[in-house]
Amino acid sequence: MASWGHVNPAVSLAMVILGKLKIWKFPFYVIAQFLGAFAGAAAVFGLYYDAFMDFTSGILSVTGINATGHIFASYPARHLSVLGGFIDQVVGTGMLVLCILAIIDGGNIGAPKGVEPLAIGLIIMAIGVSMGLNCGYPLNPARDLGPRLFTAVAGWGMEVFSTADNWWWIPVAGPMVGGVIAAVIYYLFIELHHPHVEHENSLKDKYEMITMS
Repeated sequence: MASWGHVNPAVSLAMVILGKLKIWKFPFYVIAQFLGAFAGAAAVFGLYYDAFMDFTSGILSVTGINATGHIFASYPARHLSVLGGFIDQVVGTGMLVLCILAIIDGGNIGAPKGVEPLAIGLIIMAIGVSMGLNCGYPLNPARDLGPRLFTAVAGWGMEVFSTADNWWWIPVAGPMVGGVIAAVIYYLFIELHHPHVEHENSLKDKYEMITMS
């Protein structure tokens, strides 16, 4: 379970903290995740290029009645403050990472074998339904920043970073913090108490990794 192909940097960071992913692999995971998200955004733009041009008359914008930037990345609702958005992402991503860790942990009953992806997908749907109002629940830094970078170079310009008091860093930093907190909570309150479970690293090494983080 330690080598799952996770596509979320927050999940990858949690795995590093728990000793389930070697730290030297982390940058490669993150780079691949961002490139994948960037390529996905480019594919969507190419597929619906004519629709974009027809709807916007060729003027791509982040705000206004014909805004289309939100199709690719998250932007906050008018009622949401920067602090509120940060907390929203910490809580949402923390919940996601906690559930993922519980599902893939060999020391738990977990989900039936082969059903893990479905279970995680349902968890993401539940988080989205319950927390999507504020800013669309951007729980994945790569999924948000990768497409945002694409829109910056594809015609939307630097407005994608400056809009809403430089909102762009919230969907990047918030999920990462949430992933770290979730990993620490899961280890201290669940994994640490598993009986007779072999780990790749000793308890002492894991404790040192958590305290250092």
